[in-house]
Amino acid sequence: MDRERLLTLLLFLLCGMALHVLPDGPDGAGLTAEAPQHERRMWLLVWRPLIPALIVAAWLCGWELVAPDPVPEHVGIPLIIACSPAVLVALRAIVRAAFGLRSCPGESGIATVGLFRPRILVSGDLARRMDARALRAALAHEEAHQRHHDPLRIWIAQLMTDLQWPRPSANKRLRSWLGALEMARDDEARANGVDGADLAAAIIAALRYRGSTAGVGVRLTGDGNELKDRIARLLQPRLQPAAARDHSVRKMLPILLPILLIAGTTGIFFGVRVITELLAITA
Repeated sequence: MDRERLLTLLLFLLCGMALHVLPDGPDGAGLTAEAPQHERRMWLLVWRPLIPALIVAAWLCGWELVAPDPVPEHVGIPLIIACSPAVLVALRAIVRAAFGLRSCPGESGIATVGLFRPRILVSGDLARRMDARALRAALAHEEAHQRHHDPLRIWIAQLMTDLQWPRPSANKRLRSWLGALEMARDDEARANGVDGADLAAAIIAALRYRGSTAGVGVRLTGDGNELKDRIARLLQPRLQPAAARDHSVRKMLPILLPILLIAGTTGIFFGVRVITELLAITA
């Protein structure tokens, strides 16, 4: 078998296993008053299971740099069968992601849609049912989604979650992040002068409305979870933002990049021996 084809099989097998290797850990349930910071923490939790898979992929890339082409060892049927579950999960995730590009974000009447050029769609019927203050609040919320390219982030997060199927904790982390995302955008709208009661009225009006919007997007009402707590929070006085700590991916890169470099170097020196033994076991 040629080296690149074997690399593909090993990526499916070992990276698929690595996506499930970390313990479940926190799912981030329960939103805090510091919604923007909480949203960033939840975003990192969604991506946390990818770290072992990235390390394994870096190790395999190191092996690929020094492995002979074609690989002289025989690739047995057991190895191909062992890869099948990971291949099926990946195909399922790709199909769901493709359908997600064409799916309707909901019957909210107002949503931000589009992956790379997000735009706000508002039903004229819903706009006529809202007063001017509620409509302004709804638009401010959706403009916050638009600024942060949230339709693209949600689409990627859903794909990442589907790659971990059937692990239930992945869906819990996704739902927790989606709830934190909506509250963070609520806070951003309120920081820009929107009254919380007006935004709550807009959300309730959107819940009562029945219409449709097309494309990948994020609704004003979110995914429906924790709406009661969200409305109650909007009706409370807005808290002054606390000192924010940076939980962005940029904080992880100085730690993750050396680990990936070490993994790739280890693959260069020990990968051929390990893969040869693996192929011998599955021959």
